[in-house]
Amino acid sequence: MAGCRILLGAFGDPGHAFPMIALGRALAARGHEVTLQTWRRWQRQVEPEGIAFAPAPEYQVFPQGPEPLDFYEAVVHAAADTLPLVRELAPEVVVADILTLAPALAAEMDGRPWATLIPHVYPHGRPEHPIYSLGARMPRTAGGRALWRRAQPVVERGLERGRRELNETRARLGLPALGHVHGGISRQLAIVATFPQLEYPRAWPEHVHVVGPLMWEPPAHEDPLTVLGKEVVEDSEDERPLVLVAPSTAQDAEHRLLGAALRGLADAPVRVLATWNRRLPSRPLPVPENARVVDWVVYTRTMPRCRVVVCHAGHGTLVRALSCGCAVVACPAVGDMNENAARVDWAGAGVRLPRRFVSPRAVRLAVERALGEPSIGARAGELARWMGAHDPGGAAAELVERLAARALANR
Repeated sequence: MAGCRILLGAFGDPGHAFPMIALGRALAARGHEVTLQTWRRWQRQVEPEGIAFAPAPEYQVFPQGPEPLDFYEAVVHAAADTLPLVRELAPEVVVADILTLAPALAAEMDGRPWATLIPHVYPHGRPEHPIYSLGARMPRTAGGRALWRRAQPVVERGLERGRRELNETRARLGLPALGHVHGGISRQLAIVATFPQLEYPRAWPEHVHVVGPLMWEPPAHEDPLTVLGKEVVEDSEDERPLVLVAPSTAQDAEHRLLGAALRGLADAPVRVLATWNRRLPSRPLPVPENARVVDWVVYTRTMPRCRVVVCHAGHGTLVRALSCGCAVVACPAVGDMNENAARVDWAGAGVRLPRRFVSPRAVRLAVERALGEPSIGARAGELARWMGAHDPGGAAAELVERLAARALANR
């Protein structure tokens, strides 16, 4: 369709901002006028992608600082602050991240269609599915499925509470109450940006589309590999498999996983490249002969050369590794990392190592299994080939265009 105006809105955490930047880049490449509202920290990265930048309201929503707000109070303020931007841009469609309610609510206040981008697996499971984020795998038996069905009243009470709280917020903004749960997910269009192979079998609602991972990485102006790690990555004479240790940028402040991996793999027949992700450790790290530790790693340059990626199972790192054909050792820290680790284990493309078991010996055994079981590497290769044959950005952009076309046809 002809170029149209599209407003995107995303929480500033990389796991939410980066997929939205990837969508914005795809839309801009198709000739659309795209504006992204997110945190100021990403302005310098957003604008070179052909995307206009708008600063998102940034409120303190945790009990610290001089004027903390609770979550829904912050949403009310942010939606009111975003409404003038929506009216100024007059977009045909607004696309909001699943954690970023303000642009969606502002769009609804201005009578505009809106979609949701879900940058991970779909959080609304079926009754027979494990409770989301617990880290439990899909049951193999009828008895296991019945167990999760019996747990549904607990889930339903939580969802109902969320519905009431969201409806209170909507009332403060002059919007009608919703009769369904998961009201932060659009029923016009929900784009799920993950591998379909990580989704449990189900009948999908008509408005939900699993398009594949939307990946974007900040450009590397200074690649630290040229200083410390390049010889490990590019050593063509060393046939030992390369293992990348890529911990979270936000979790595990004491670098427990990083330290355990370096110790556990010290005398293993592998090469190790590890990063502390610009969060300097509080104590010296053990760096064995077969390893190099750098402050930052450019995944697009390193993962295609790796056999295994050891990580906390943040969705962005996980899908980047799988798209490069790397088996994953998933050591979840918190929240949806547990879900991601369970999904990659269920899909057969990696090994899950629960947080409580993280130790040098356990990490080594997990890496040995990831390298030693041919089915794991083969499955990771299947996902890489799927990614090579599909264009998630283009698929997501086309869905947004269809929503815009329906909106224009109904005017």
